[in-house]
Amino acid sequence: MEGVFSYIIGLGAAVMMPVIFTVLGMCIGIRFSDALKSGLKVGVGFVGLSIVTALLTSALGPALDSVVDIYHLQLRVFDMGWPAAASVAYNTAVGALIIPVCLGVNILMLFTKTTRTVNIDLWNYWHFAFIGAVIYFASDSLAWGFFGAIVCYIITLIIADMTAKKFQGFYKDMDGISIPQPFCAGFVPFAWAINKGLDKIPAIGRLEIDAEGMKKKFGLMGEPLFLGVVVGIAIGCLSCTSFSEIVSDIPRILGLGIKMGAVMELIPRVTGLFIEGLKPISDATRSLIARRFKGADGLSIGMSPALVIGHPTTLVVSLLLIPVSLVLAVILPGNQFLPLASLAGMFYVFPLVLPFTKGNVLKTFIVGLVVLVLGLYMVTNLAGWFSLAANDVYAATGDSAVAIPEGFSGGSLDFAGSPLAWTIFQLVHNLKWIGSGLLVAGTMALMWWNRVHILRNERAMIEAGSTEIQTTE
Repeated sequence: MEGVFSYIIGLGAAVMMPVIFTVLGMCIGIRFSDALKSGLKVGVGFVGLSIVTALLTSALGPALDSVVDIYHLQLRVFDMGWPAAASVAYNTAVGALIIPVCLGVNILMLFTKTTRTVNIDLWNYWHFAFIGAVIYFASDSLAWGFFGAIVCYIITLIIADMTAKKFQGFYKDMDGISIPQPFCAGFVPFAWAINKGLDKIPAIGRLEIDAEGMKKKFGLMGEPLFLGVVVGIAIGCLSCTSFSEIVSDIPRILGLGIKMGAVMELIPRVTGLFIEGLKPISDATRSLIARRFKGADGLSIGMSPALVIGHPTTLVVSLLLIPVSLVLAVILPGNQFLPLASLAGMFYVFPLVLPFTKGNVLKTFIVGLVVLVLGLYMVTNLAGWFSLAANDVYAATGDSAVAIPEGFSGGSLDFAGSPLAWTIFQLVHNLKWIGSGLLVAGTMALMWWNRVHILRNERAMIEAGSTEIQTTE
């Protein structure tokens, strides 16, 4: 089983999505050619996104390394990035079986009507494997590792259900889609609470600054493309030791600015392919449910948040938080984590935040600032356990991607900075049976609440259908 699922994961989303969407499309009544076309567009979207992300990493990497050296910003927790975290997650006993275990949990929840999300985002299952792996190494118990992973999976599915309508209402052409990724889901309570608090401040509550409004108010300066160029040039200048070096290094600095601008411009275009590929599948799914499952509270297809990271507000806020994160890492007392490789994951903080802030740039920035501060401390706190897991995987596999430099601990903002993962780890590891009991009670309560909500919606849909029939007669 480990070999089979390792092979599937190794193929990657770009290869497997055309297969999954073709099979799924034909099962719900779409012609083979249309289903294959949808899958290919989604697959190409993943390829394009990986290319753009690689451009961001390769462009920023050398400049940020120079900034670290010039200003002596070395901290003791080394940023390994999400690829290393995923490798650690999948190369453990928990990761080997995480896909069949989570799929089984998903099917059981669908039958018991405790979720309405069908999570086909297999590649992001590493998030669940990651928290399970860290708990496994911290507790030296495989059972506790799977317990943490399953609890994280269940809570994530419920949050995906809770946010589905808001998500679909905010983003265009996302009907029938939800986001069951725990990194995104962990920020939902913060988005809700901070947004409510900001609405009570008159000066901020009445201030509507979305990305389109910025373009109208500031013209070119409000464009993500232009902001990308400016931030890229600023980071390029910071990577120089003197004004004379800046002058002599103008081609490199301008090149960095153009590349950053290109990333801001290309991400929305690439994510447009996802929407094109998903639309026929989501339309056919809704039509099938309406025909064959009258009164059912519509199912949602759980997909990667990569679908919507091209939103202008996400781009603007993520771009602004990149230099802010470096400053915070240095000035925050007790923090030992300097985010570098993880900066490409900044875009994934906001897919489920924007539906609550309604795309307001200022509110979204404040939410991002709060969770970034918390994330730095969480990564610092989990660094020792992350390193224990990474060192074990490195010793067993020789995978250089998870090798931690001597004198450092390892960390990654991409998931070690998730409030959901951190909370589950602390309850299981530090409070043992009491913490686990609290998790079980809280998770069961959420499942019950979600089931009540689903059944209530089904009754409302049945009553609405009966009324419509009587009116027609």
